[in-house]
Amino acid sequence: MTTITLDLSPDTYQRLLVEARQRGVPVAAVAEKLLTEQLAGVHLSEQDRATAVLRAAGLLTELSPEEKERAARSTLTLEEARAILDRAGGKPLSEVILEMRGPKE
Repeated sequence: MTTITLDLSPDTYQRLLVEARQRGVPVAAVAEKLLTEQLAGVHLSEQDRATAVLRAAGLLTELSPEEKERAARSTLTLEEARAILDRAGGKPLSEVILEMRGPKE
């Protein structure tokens, strides 16, 4: 393995640090992964790019080990979840969000 030294802007380093903390890995591991993907010509899908933007903005985090375990044990199907939400009634989440945003100016 070869070691290099990079001079990063404080903003870039902070974003790298946040990404590493969210993934629970060292900063060097995140930097290596990003460089490897870029140099390999790996282009992220639209979903992966959106995920990266949301994670960088602090709006998306990884599940905790307990949450991952609970999700793995779940047997709830999408149809069952929809039926539960339909029985609960109330406004769709999209309408609630639009109301919270208020009128466009």
